[in-house]
Amino acid sequence: MVKEKSYTHNDEYYYQIVRENVRKHRTTQNLTQQDLADMTDMSREYICDIENESRNKHLTISVLGRIAEALKVPIGEFFSEQ
Repeated sequence: MVKEKSYTHNDEYYYQIVRENVRKHRTTQNLTQQDLADMTDMSREYICDIENESRNKHLTISVLGRIAEALKVPIGEFFSEQ
Protein backbone atom coordinates (compact mmCIF):
# COMPACT_ATOMS: atom_id res chain seq x y z
CA MET A 1 0.00 0.00 0.00
CA VAL A 2 1.36 3.41 -1.00
CA LYS A 3 0.88 6.11 1.57
CA GLU A 4 -0.57 9.31 0.09
CA LYS A 5 1.31 12.47 0.89
CA SER A 6 -0.80 15.21 2.28
CA TYR A 7 0.66 18.71 2.37
CA THR A 8 -1.15 21.35 4.36
CA HIS A 9 0.67 24.43 3.14
CA ASN A 10 2.30 25.58 -0.07
CA ASP A 11 5.47 27.63 -0.57
CA GLU A 12 3.63 30.94 -0.52
CA TYR A 13 2.26 30.16 2.96
CA TYR A 14 5.78 29.76 4.34
CA TYR A 15 7.13 32.77 2.46
CA GLN A 16 4.36 34.83 4.06
CA ILE A 17 5.37 33.65 7.55
CA VAL A 18 9.02 34.47 6.81
CA ARG A 19 8.11 37.92 5.44
CA GLU A 20 6.07 38.77 8.51
CA ASN A 21 8.79 37.59 10.87
CA VAL A 22 11.59 39.44 9.10
CA ARG A 23 9.53 42.63 9.31
CA LYS A 24 8.59 41.98 12.96
CA HIS A 25 12.18 41.38 14.09
CA ARG A 26 13.46 44.36 12.11
CA THR A 27 10.87 46.78 13.47
CA THR A 28 11.15 45.43 17.02
CA GLN A 29 14.80 46.44 16.89
CA ASN A 30 13.83 49.86 15.53
CA LEU A 31 15.70 49.26 12.28
CA THR A 32 14.72 50.66 8.92
CA GLN A 33 14.88 48.61 5.77
CA GLN A 34 17.98 50.61 4.87
CA ASP A 35 19.59 49.73 8.22
CA LEU A 36 18.99 46.03 7.61
CA ALA A 37 20.20 46.35 4.02
CA ASP A 38 23.44 47.93 5.23
CA MET A 39 23.90 45.23 7.87
CA THR A 40 23.46 42.42 5.33
CA ASP A 41 25.19 44.03 2.35
CA MET A 42 21.93 43.88 0.39
CA SER A 43 19.97 46.66 -1.25
CA ARG A 44 17.06 48.35 0.50
CA GLU A 45 14.94 47.38 -2.51
CA TYR A 46 15.77 43.71 -1.94
CA ILE A 47 14.77 43.94 1.73
CA CYS A 48 11.58 45.69 0.65
CA ASP A 49 10.90 42.90 -1.85
CA ILE A 50 11.35 40.27 0.85
CA GLU A 51 8.95 42.01 3.25
CA ASN A 52 6.33 43.02 0.69
CA GLU A 53 3.93 40.21 -0.20
CA SER A 54 2.79 41.89 -3.42
CA ARG A 55 6.33 41.70 -4.79
CA ASN A 56 6.44 37.89 -4.39
CA LYS A 57 10.18 37.80 -3.79
CA HIS A 58 11.45 34.36 -2.95
CA LEU A 59 14.67 34.16 -1.03
CA THR A 60 17.37 31.60 -0.43
CA ILE A 61 18.34 30.05 2.87
CA SER A 62 21.71 31.83 2.70
CA VAL A 63 19.97 35.22 2.36
CA LEU A 64 17.71 34.34 5.28
CA GLY A 65 20.80 33.29 7.24
CA ARG A 66 22.46 36.66 6.61
CA ILE A 67 19.32 38.42 7.83
CA ALA A 68 19.15 36.19 10.93
CA GLU A 69 22.79 36.91 11.76
CA ALA A 70 22.30 40.65 11.31
CA LEU A 71 19.21 40.66 13.53
CA LYS A 72 20.87 38.25 16.01
CA VAL A 73 17.95 35.81 15.96
CA PRO A 74 18.00 32.06 15.30
CA ILE A 75 17.03 31.38 11.69
CA GLY A 76 14.22 29.12 12.93
CA GLU A 77 12.48 32.18 14.40
CA PHE A 78 11.54 33.22 10.88
CA PHE A 79 9.38 30.09 10.50
CA SER A 80 7.41 30.55 13.73
CA GLU A 81 3.73 31.22 13.22
CA GLN A 82 2.58 34.27 15.13
